[in-house]
Amino acid sequence: MTSAPSPSGPDQVPVLNIANILTVFRIVLVPVFVVVMFTNGGESTWWRIAAWAVFAIAMMTDYVDGWYARSRNLVTDFGKLADPIADKALMGAAMISLSILGELYWWVTIVILVREIGITVWRLVGVDYVVPASPGGKLKTAAQTLGIGLLILPMPHWVWPFEWLVMAVAVVLTVYTGVDYLLKARQASRAQGGEAS
Repeated sequence: MTSAPSPSGPDQVPVLNIANILTVFRIVLVPVFVVVMFTNGGESTWWRIAAWAVFAIAMMTDYVDGWYARSRNLVTDFGKLADPIADKALMGAAMISLSILGELYWWVTIVILVREIGITVWRLVGVDYVVPASPGGKLKTAAQTLGIGLLILPMPHWVWPFEWLVMAVAVVLTVYTGVDYLLKARQASRAQGGEAS
C-alpha cells in the first residue's frame, strides 16, 4: 500500500532559520536595552554608550535578517509577523526611554508611534491592498534610526541642533509616508473593488 505524499516538501521553509532567530534575538535585546539605558539614572556616559551599542546591534539585525530571508528564500509567516513587531518594540522602547529621561518631546514619540503601530496593525490584520514600499519609507526609517541613535549617545552641546534637525526630518517623513500609504491603500482598494464589480 502506497503512503500518501508528505505535506512537507523541499519548498517548505522551516520556521527555525537564521533570519527568524535574528528577529527573536532583536526582541530579546529590547529589555536589555531598556535596563542598560536606565542604569545610573540614564546619566552615565559609559552606560549610555553601552545602550547605544545594544540599539545599534539590534538595528543591524533588522537589516541582516531581512536581507538573509529574501536572499535565501526563507520568508515565513512567523517572520512576517515577528519582524515588524520587533522593529516597533525596539524603536518604541528607545523613544519612550528618551522621553522619560526628558530628552525627547513626548509629542514626537506619540506621533511616530501612532503612525508606526497604526500602519503595522493595518497590515497585520490583512487590511493591506499591496502598497509597494516607497523610497520615502526607507528614508523615514533611516532618519528615525539616526536621530534616535544620536539622542541615545551622550553628545556635546554643539551637536544637539543637528540631532533635532534629524528628528524633525524623521517626524515629517513619518507623517508624510503614513498619509501617503493610506491614500495609496485607498486607491488600491477602489481599484480592486472596481475589478471585482
